[in-house]
Amino acid sequence: MRISTIQAFNNGVQGLQRNYANVTRTQEQISTGNRILTPADDPVASVRLLQLEQQQNVLSQYGSNLTAAKNSLTQEEVTLNSVNTILQRVRELTVQAGNGALSQTDRRSIAAELGTREEELLGLMNTRNARGEYLFAGLQGKTQPFVRQADGTYSYQGDEGQRKLQVASSLELPISDNGKKTFENVINAGRLSLNDSSVPPAPLPTGPVSGLLVDDEVSFASFPANGFQLDFDAVDPMNYTLRPVTTPGIPGAPPAPDTPAVLGTAISGRLKQGEDTLVHYQGVAFYVNGTPAAGASFTITGPDASPATPPPNKVGILSTIASLRNALENATDSPAGSRETRDAVALALTNLDHGMATVDGVRGEIGARLNVVESTQIDNEDVSLVNKAVQTDLRELDYPEALSRLTFQSIVLEAAQQSYVKISGLNLFDKLR
Repeated sequence: MRISTIQAFNNGVQGLQRNYANVTRTQEQISTGNRILTPADDPVASVRLLQLEQQQNVLSQYGSNLTAAKNSLTQEEVTLNSVNTILQRVRELTVQAGNGALSQTDRRSIAAELGTREEELLGLMNTRNARGEYLFAGLQGKTQPFVRQADGTYSYQGDEGQRKLQVASSLELPISDNGKKTFENVINAGRLSLNDSSVPPAPLPTGPVSGLLVDDEVSFASFPANGFQLDFDAVDPMNYTLRPVTTPGIPGAPPAPDTPAVLGTAISGRLKQGEDTLVHYQGVAFYVNGTPAAGASFTITGPDASPATPPPNKVGILSTIASLRNALENATDSPAGSRETRDAVALALTNLDHGMATVDGVRGEIGARLNVVESTQIDNEDVSLVNKAVQTDLRELDYPEALSRLTFQSIVLEAAQQSYVKISGLNLFDKLR
């Protein structure tokens, strides 16, 4: 076999380059601390590392979303805590306003503070977050949710949507609550209607029955579908009878054949002499003021059997406070004015309690979501730690092995260099001398 001088030279150079490349690669691994410098070093591990990095990026985004969710929920919780504090004060003022010894001047002073608290609540309900979006506007973050109309009433301008953020691969967490659910979806204790059902109709004293409200929601669940009838005795109107209306439109009529039994039972009672009488029946409370006309009869119906324009089933917190404030401002120093104040205070107290219960329910939901945020953050951190450990096993270099290999490769490179020098110095003419 004949080997030319150029061939021997090229083989030597290629060997030197290969050994030098091995030393350089090992030195680069040691300097970077990474075992895999290019995908060609370990294709399977490279693919796995890419997947882990993608998952790590997703977890990082979830972490940012969790932080944003926590900030939003915390701000909402703080706002609702302030709302609850104000409602507690409003309730105290309402109880104070029910004191029958107060003069109209005293009531107007209470109404003045109620107006201030009303303004304060309106500001809290229109709270914005750091991005300038309204907290309680639903999905319409740029729309002011609560607006006072020209007549002093309030309207909700937002929607019933709920903003959400993806905080895990299969979990979307609500980060807001709309104002309708939080402040408007309050059960109205005054969702009853009173009708004169005297036969034949007779002139009746002004306001013989007033202050209708639902004071026991559990008992009201069994309220007769067609309402109940209040009859005063034709001889002694101090005696009264309460009985369910059995047939719609015919108060007190007997049930038709095969008609199912009507919920509720008939009861009788007697009014208190010389004072207003508070009556309870099937979860409903009302006052009979003074002595009614003999033979008078009234029908009290719920929202399902009320007239064409029944009282609303739901009422807003701001509307409740505004109605009480107006009643206190406009009541007169008279028995009729005192009764109006009494009825307004009783209704406001019940509706305020319902409103506070509604707000507390939303606060409870926020607390549950904050717990989810905390547990999800812990889960994501655990997964992230596992990912980093796997990435370390796949990517990082075993320094003792790499240093040992570098020493060996350096010796090989040095031997190759010395061999090349000697081999390249050989010449055929040296043998012919």
